[in-house]
Amino acid sequence: MLASVLAVIPARGGSKGIPNKNLAPLCGRPLLAYTADAVRHSRRIGRAVVSTESAAIADEARRLGLEVPFMRPAALADDDTPMLPVLQHALAEVRRGGWAPDAVVLLQPTSPLRRAEHVDAAIELLDASGADSVVSVIEVPHQFNPASVLSLDGDRLRPFLEQDTPAARRQDKPRVLARNGPAVLAVRAGTIDAGSLYGDDCRPLMMRPEESLDIDSAWDLTVAEYALSRR
Repeated sequence: MLASVLAVIPARGGSKGIPNKNLAPLCGRPLLAYTADAVRHSRRIGRAVVSTESAAIADEARRLGLEVPFMRPAALADDDTPMLPVLQHALAEVRRGGWAPDAVVLLQPTSPLRRAEHVDAAIELLDASGADSVVSVIEVPHQFNPASVLSLDGDRLRPFLEQDTPAARRQDKPRVLARNGPAVLAVRAGTIDAGSLYGDDCRPLMMRPEESLDIDSAWDLTVAEYALSRR
């Protein structure tokens, strides 16, 4: 039984696609607010912390009711910083304060359509399955299935997979899944300690396309505005 679950919200200040993306306005609220909502309504999260090197993001996170008990080192806030050391740092800081969670849930602010029920479902699947991790995924649309994908060989198209011709019928294509951000990653603390985000046993949490938008551009914000206005 997972008795204690820590949510880590990574929200660094540097963003080139959308300046200060984690505070970008979305339906009159900062992007970070939608992840704060998911945390607030979750039944399984015991504690949530924001990992940021930005004083402005830290201030806004506290205004939203989120905890910022430490600041992320600048060395862990570069464009190409992997997520594993960010979670390892957050876990170490929380443990230093005397709290040792059984599992960590990564909640990226760039998934504003993810809700508390998705978070709780991931934690419950991790708990019930005994897996190392649970990650949110979406089914790859059939037109982007590897069986439909082509590559360029000079100026000629070739099937991406080793087959004579791309599969034409949807029912002939293999079912493939892709991480949707991920919107949710629930992972046992011991798996992070072992140097992995996913471990050897990773289970999928299926989400629908309308729940899976990952904000990476101004256009994504426009789509999210529409989706939230229809919710």
